[in-house]
Amino acid sequence: MIILGIETSCDETAIAVVEDGVKVLSNIVASQQKLHTRFGGVVPEIACRAHTESIITVIDNAIIEANIKISDINAISVANTPGLIGALLIGLTTAKTLSWILKIPLITVNHLHAHIYASKIEHENIDYPVISLVVSGGHTTLFITQSETRHTRIGGTIDDAAGEAFDKVGKILGLGYPAGPEIDNISRNGNERAILFPRSYMGKDSLDFSFSGIKTAVLYHCLGQDTKIDRTKPRLKDHEIADLAASFQEAVVDVLVDKTIYAATKFSARGIILGGGVASNSRLRQKLGEAAKHRDIPLYYPSKTLCMDNAAMVAGLAYHKCQEKEFSGLEVEAIP
Repeated sequence: MIILGIETSCDETAIAVVEDGVKVLSNIVASQQKLHTRFGGVVPEIACRAHTESIITVIDNAIIEANIKISDINAISVANTPGLIGALLIGLTTAKTLSWILKIPLITVNHLHAHIYASKIEHENIDYPVISLVVSGGHTTLFITQSETRHTRIGGTIDDAAGEAFDKVGKILGLGYPAGPEIDNISRNGNERAILFPRSYMGKDSLDFSFSGIKTAVLYHCLGQDTKIDRTKPRLKDHEIADLAASFQEAVVDVLVDKTIYAATKFSARGIILGGGVASNSRLRQKLGEAAKHRDIPLYYPSKTLCMDNAAMVAGLAYHKCQEKEFSGLEVEAIP
């Protein structure tokens, strides 16, 4: 079965063609990073305009790269939640139109569930149930995953997502956008024990997250309690930035790892799945891998390309929903 996937939940216009849930025939992402860099974050109106301008071209390119005809497509899939409402509507409207014109099923999927499924594309023999951690710019959420299509939320952020904290700290340190990859690279030259930033655990048994405190701690460390920028103060030296970045990253990773391992132990999980853009972080992969191995729990995460927002994970998940006959009507709505 060949499914075309559409992903426009934020600032990436992504289209993919996937066969039988795991064979990726094409996976094209039109990035908007250059459009948003000057603003230090995603501007919804600009994102929506870019989606509108590029989505048809990206669909055409994905079909060409997959070496198929549009008539070979058996179903259309799209992420309809969560995300920027305008961006979601563009992808969903396009998917509805294709479904109606081609007279083939429409399958809507949850963007976070698709991030969990990304690991399945490259690791077919996952033994469920598992604990899934989706960590990105907009989300930090823990799930119990019973199957490819069944997920129960057990914890999440009450304020900033981890990726959002990375971007905000990057701005404080004068780094570019998105800051996650830069902090990851810079931290390799820093001392993660140089500064003891707070770890917020939200109580002994809590599976929720909070990263606003660490962001504020970095701000106070750099600018002082009044947070007023002193133009006469010398700029931080490269080694100081590296130590700050490494210490901040270590604090975030410690909380992510500790809560994920605690959840896996509490619910007797047979494995752990890591997904989302921050799943590309090398320190998170290393420390979660070490902690999981120590407890003899398999850890699964996708290649870095599939960690980012992409449509292969959408189309792959849709295959399993199709097998369970979970189709959507044309009245289905986008949910931010």
